[in-house]
Amino acid sequence: MTTKPQLNFWQIWNMCFGFMGIQFGFALQNSNVSRIFQTLGADYSNMAILWIAAPITGLIVQPIIGYFSDNTWNRLGRRKPYFLFGAIAASLSLFIMPNSPTLWVAAGMLWIMDASINVSMEPFRAFVGDMLPRKQRAMGYAMQSFFIAVASVVASSLPWMMANWFDISNIAEPGILPDTVKFSFYAGGVIFFLAVLWTIYSTKEYSPEQLQAFQDAEAQTQSEESFVPRTAKKYFTGGATWLLLGLVSFAIVALNVEQLDKSLFILAGGFCFFAICQLVAGLMAKNNSHNGFAQVMSDLFSMPQTMKQLAFVQFFSWFPFFAMWTYTTAAVTEFHFGSSDVTSAAFNEGADWVGVLFSAYNLTSVFAAICIPIVVKYFNLRIAHMINLFLGGAGFISFLFIKDPTLLIVSMIGIGFAWASILSVPYAILANALPAKKMGLYMGIFNFFIVLPQILAASILGFLITKVFDNQPVYALAVGGASMVLAGILTLRVKEPEY
Repeated sequence: MTTKPQLNFWQIWNMCFGFMGIQFGFALQNSNVSRIFQTLGADYSNMAILWIAAPITGLIVQPIIGYFSDNTWNRLGRRKPYFLFGAIAASLSLFIMPNSPTLWVAAGMLWIMDASINVSMEPFRAFVGDMLPRKQRAMGYAMQSFFIAVASVVASSLPWMMANWFDISNIAEPGILPDTVKFSFYAGGVIFFLAVLWTIYSTKEYSPEQLQAFQDAEAQTQSEESFVPRTAKKYFTGGATWLLLGLVSFAIVALNVEQLDKSLFILAGGFCFFAICQLVAGLMAKNNSHNGFAQVMSDLFSMPQTMKQLAFVQFFSWFPFFAMWTYTTAAVTEFHFGSSDVTSAAFNEGADWVGVLFSAYNLTSVFAAICIPIVVKYFNLRIAHMINLFLGGAGFISFLFIKDPTLLIVSMIGIGFAWASILSVPYAILANALPAKKMGLYMGIFNFFIVLPQILAASILGFLITKVFDNQPVYALAVGGASMVLAGILTLRVKEPEY
């Protein structure tokens, strides 16, 4: 039997280099879209609803792309066709987004841009499993984390750099984005495409026959969990339960919409959507139908045990980041810079400082990625992850107590350690627990537990800010901190696979 060969450092570097471009797009999106929305007239009450495009897009796109990329082989390869076409669409979106004339055009462009980025990104996670033997997968994900951090540092700071280093205008007429933001997105579009193109050019994928030979060899040294298909009866029972919950939730929100918040309809809609998915899957199981949707639903309910345990950790780890991406600009400009007027110099100074803060946590994650293996050496992956999540939780909560915006750099250091850990440790544990032939699909399904907390955050954070926290968005970050501490505690439940 043929064993998968180890790759050298530069081969892994080239294989992961495209992720730098992908993260360049995500970082520009995460650090500037709230600013774009506010400039075009959005307020706190609808900010989360506008942002919901990003997680919903990932929820739908990633498992689909994972399934199809598992079953693709053509002249470009297995994963590379999705790298290329996603990069083309994402780069075009980055050019269009900062020129959106209205709020709803910008919201629509967020859907398109996020979908395009996800098309490129999802196969990159499975790419590590395809190309590297088990002993090198942790290094592969660490390399991806390195490129994520580098790209995020540069991309998040671009508006600030253009204003302070290149003397580009940072102020514009009401409803128009300043040139610093526009030029940053243009640069991001070019870098995204060229970085992905480099990986496509420099890395040759294994053929299906080669991958099958590697899988056969690995099957001699490991055992896979047995998967029992979910029955139609269980699908129907689960679907009916979730549908009832969704309808009751809709009724409660509709009858009390003035006391509650319209964004809670998102949560009720999510319950109904999950119910419908189960009912459709039940019909397919009853009729013995086999397609991509049926496969995704079956594997969702048949996840390996380690993946199930990691799912809870991921859920509560990612809730805080959606809160940060959505509300940090509003929180810092209002709480720390004292202005919510998007045309004022104070607001734009605060918004630029948010970009620097985002760069700070990403820069920290570069050094954290070096420290994590040292901590793992003395403890283990789970304890290292728990420590980093606790640091991140403390960083989020500290926004409430730090008044000087300069000192928020300290908060971002803790968040940076958590970010580095979230991007590498769960994948290092997960990759060796997955069946090789379904690496792309399961990586797409694992994304559910990144996306679902973001949908929950979009559903409830607007309500919490307006109805509970007296329109003070800084409390969204504190709630996120509590969630991250809980995620740290839940790491103790995760069982690492043994090989």
